[in-house]
Amino acid sequence: MARFLLTAMPFTGHLSPTLPVARALLARGHDVRFYTGSAFRDRVEASGAVFVPWQAAPDFDENDLTPTFPRLVGEKGLRQLLINVADLFIGTAPAQVADLEAEWNREPWDVMVADEVSIGGVLAAEKLSFPWVTLAVLPLNIPGKHGPPSGMGLAPGRNPFTKTRDAALRAAVPLFSRPLREPLAQARAAAGLPPSKLTMDKLVFSRDLVVASGSPLLDYGRTDRPAWLEFVGELRSPAPASAVLPPWWGDLDGRSVVHVTQGTQNIDPDDLIRPALEALGGLDVLVVVATGVPGRDDLPFPVPANARVGGFLPYAELLPRVDAVVTNGGWGGTLAALGHGIPLVIAGGDLDKPEIAARVAWAGAGVNLKTGTPTAAHVRAGVDRVRDDPSFRDAAQRVGAELRSLGGPERAADLIEALAARG
Repeated sequence: MARFLLTAMPFTGHLSPTLPVARALLARGHDVRFYTGSAFRDRVEASGAVFVPWQAAPDFDENDLTPTFPRLVGEKGLRQLLINVADLFIGTAPAQVADLEAEWNREPWDVMVADEVSIGGVLAAEKLSFPWVTLAVLPLNIPGKHGPPSGMGLAPGRNPFTKTRDAALRAAVPLFSRPLREPLAQARAAAGLPPSKLTMDKLVFSRDLVVASGSPLLDYGRTDRPAWLEFVGELRSPAPASAVLPPWWGDLDGRSVVHVTQGTQNIDPDDLIRPALEALGGLDVLVVVATGVPGRDDLPFPVPANARVGGFLPYAELLPRVDAVVTNGGWGGTLAALGHGIPLVIAGGDLDKPEIAARVAWAGAGVNLKTGTPTAAHVRAGVDRVRDDPSFRDAAQRVGAELRSLGGPERAADLIEALAARG
């Protein structure tokens, strides 16, 4: 038996792919603790892991970050991304280190498994000298020798001009990272660590093992990835034996279904849900909308007669009945749809969403609307394309087959278990 501590930033999109790995390790008889925010206590304890709460680290509401991180008020796009990283991921890191050091002193572990934005976990591993694994629950942004820096929504260049562009952008990474240098230096000092020249994109990835959700087809087929990287496909738990279905579920019978979701971050329904409903209201389809907030089963505006709305929906039951997905491009939802061979229309406007949209479009499995606030006409054109052109579904099915072939949580547990056995 080995002792593992898993840590994930307290967001649904980070916890959901990490918990299946915890379950797989527990099923093998290992001791598993899970460090995250208090909002996820019930889910962690239901998995069988021992819950270790954020205590010194500030708890926050993932659906409303601004009370805890006021600099985010009114921000979107690149500035939102930089403030997110500086205030939320880096700014909370010293307090995370304090929590983890207290837990380590209570009872050490053999290996830590951390999602790639758990900066506190990375700094704790450096301070306390224990081995750690990166569990990449976002589209892989590990630095490479080719292509543009990840996160820019750009596919690797294929001609001399775009390859030169990529090289220039890689060289400019230190410049792009400049706003994060001081917050990172302050976090290291507060955690009792010496200065380091490592930038964020290099700091957060283990040099022992990176276990990545996704697949090569969603990584531009790049060949410059390190030997210690392993893709494991989709990280999801088995479907519950009996999910609670909304009362309108029978309306799906015999209908062509388009699912619309705006994820759990930046969930103003005017951004995507409203134009999607305007676009699809006149079609002979049933439009199934997820608001992204548990219990929020309605919208602040009228919906067309062919629409049904829920907060969170049982994807295991829904996705086999869906013909197309309109989404803001959250990674977990994107992988779930592709795992079922469903083509996507992606309106990715902020954070990692433009990158996800670009990867799906590169794979041929969807349409990239290149904005987070599309018009109804843009949404309608995208949905018509993925429904009328069979190449999108064919590509989505190829990606889905690759995702399913990579082993999922069981393969992740194999790799992590092997690292612990090596010591």
